[in-house]
Amino acid sequence: MGIVNLTPDSFSGDGLKGRVADALSHARAEWEAGADILDLGAESTRPGAAPVSLQEELDRLLPVLEKMRDWEIPISIDSYKPEVMRAALAMGASMINDINALRAHGALEIAAASDCGICLMHMRNEPRNMQQNPCYEDVLGEVRDFLIGRVLACRDAGIAPERLLLDPGFGFGKNLLHNVTLFRNLQKLTVNDLPLLVGVCKKRMIGELTGGREIDERLPGSLAAAVVAAEKMDGQAIIIRSHDARATKDALAVWSALAGREKS
Repeated sequence: MGIVNLTPDSFSGDGLKGRVADALSHARAEWEAGADILDLGAESTRPGAAPVSLQEELDRLLPVLEKMRDWEIPISIDSYKPEVMRAALAMGASMINDINALRAHGALEIAAASDCGICLMHMRNEPRNMQQNPCYEDVLGEVRDFLIGRVLACRDAGIAPERLLLDPGFGFGKNLLHNVTLFRNLQKLTVNDLPLLVGVCKKRMIGELTGGREIDERLPGSLAAAVVAAEKMDGQAIIIRSHDARATKDALAVWSALAGREKS
């Protein structure tokens, strides 16, 4: 999954707010580099980020999505706002990638009325306060229970399970120990063998694990994490969300060949 940030304040420094031509160029480069899905986000969800208005998010997103609607690649929309979901689906989006796991009023109904894919992510609190001393008694059990609950909510809303994938939410209300515990137990986070989405590329945990590397120095660590995630899932379905599709595909291809795995 190649990331296309349409915000001015992406933590990774690749925000493309208002730059439609640049956003399209970046998206096409990620597609041509081997991304299987493009994930468009028009509201920053980095730690400490404040929410933006519905109209601002639409103004950032829709001009880019309009230009991409005929592209032959699935387009995912990274949003928790039901109104954004509705507008994006009407414009041909293939997936909703929701950090709030369809908990906003009306989100379940909009998803159920479509045939799109849906990513349900775990997040404790909100982006603006989620990293203020996050606490769990059992992070693995609590995250898994949350994901089970959201899968059941989707089932009750009439959403077929084959439309779902799950995201543990690395860095969303979790400290380094929480993140590492979840990563070491990826297989235990699957529910009914649903695919997992793993998004750790260039995040703070990668910096912390590499002795304080700055964001623009975190790609090697991110590639290592992508390979470990693929290995830990041991043939089960997984999507790696990345800021650099080419490097990530190359790392996974070399791992697959040398480890004797089928290329995914």
